Amino acid sequence: MWKWLHSYADPERAYKLSDKLLPWLAITAIILIGLGTIQGLLFTPVDYQQGESYRIIYIHVPAASMSMAAYMAMASCAFIGVVWQIKTADWAAASIAPIGAVMTFIALITGSAWGKPMWGTWWVWDARLTSELVQLFLYLGVIALYASYEDKVLAARAAGILAIVGVINVPIIKFSVEWWNSLHQPATIKITEESAMSSDMLYPLLINITGFGVLIGALTLVRFKNEILARNSMRLWVKDLAMNQGEK
Repeated sequence: MWKWLHSYADPERAYKLSDKLLPWLAITAIILIGLGTIQGLLFTPVDYQQGESYRIIYIHVPAASMSMAAYMAMASCAFIGVVWQIKTADWAAASIAPIGAVMTFIALITGSAWGKPMWGTWWVWDARLTSELVQLFLYLGVIALYASYEDKVLAARAAGILAIVGVINVPIIKFSVEWWNSLHQPATIKITEESAMSSDMLYPLLINITGFGVLIGALTLVRFKNEILARNSMRLWVKDLAMNQGEK
């Protein structure tokens, strides 16, 4: 059943697939984020408790939720690379790490900006904020390990093991507001229950969350393509690709 997927362990096939998917993902991300952000910032009603300041959720919540999704994707690729020794999975993990780190940083910055008017301070060592900060350090650790070894196979093993171990932090981020007393508000989007937000506020948020996810996919493909080219620069198909690009 998985033979079709295993075939994309071949760098050339993985590059061609990424090249085909990238424009579609990029266009979709621009449309979704543009639509969700404009709707959320300009046309949703004012919150009766938080006023206009709540609108930062249309950036903060997508960045925070997708930072965790990106970490799980990175760890999954790292697991495949460690267990089945598939190099393209290692390259994918290395491609996701900086993007996930940026998303986590955006979540922390926007969360601090939101916390100032709500809590009266930029930062507290709240369970949710602290575990999100730990996630940023995990991303940076993966990036540092991948860059610190000249032997990229060894680098991928070390970075992959850290990424896999760090998965334990993801449920801590997700459920921290339920497990401990927290200043951070509980989840407003719920799968099994009715969401706490009204639909005219919720739909733009869901659009932006989807858009951020697609954006991560598009940016990952850009980096993934570069990783493939960097690791296969001496292959004939890469040389042919460079010659064809030079002729255009």
